[in-house]
Amino acid sequence: MYSDKPDNSVIMFFNGMGVVAAYVLLGLSLWLSTDVPLSTKGYWGIAVLLLTLSLVNFVKYRFDNQARVDRINRIEEARNEKLLEEYVGDVKEHKDAA
Repeated sequence: MYSDKPDNSVIMFFNGMGVVAAYVLLGLSLWLSTDVPLSTKGYWGIAVLLLTLSLVNFVKYRFDNQARVDRINRIEEARNEKLLEEYVGDVKEHKDAA
């Protein structure tokens, strides 16, 4: 079941373009910086790459954890609903028998 809202697509596109713009501007500033040696530029580039990977993983695990919690809550709600249906069915049977 696919339920992606159109406004989510627009927001995701806008955020993606912001990330691309940030990388392009950062790369341009590193490339044009004449006072910084090439080795330092390389370390900065590696740092940006590793920070990006860490942030992507952090967000992914946060979403995965939230999905897990939501799934557990749905299972508990279904179990409670089933228990209530069984209880109401038992109460009706006792009233009919009396």
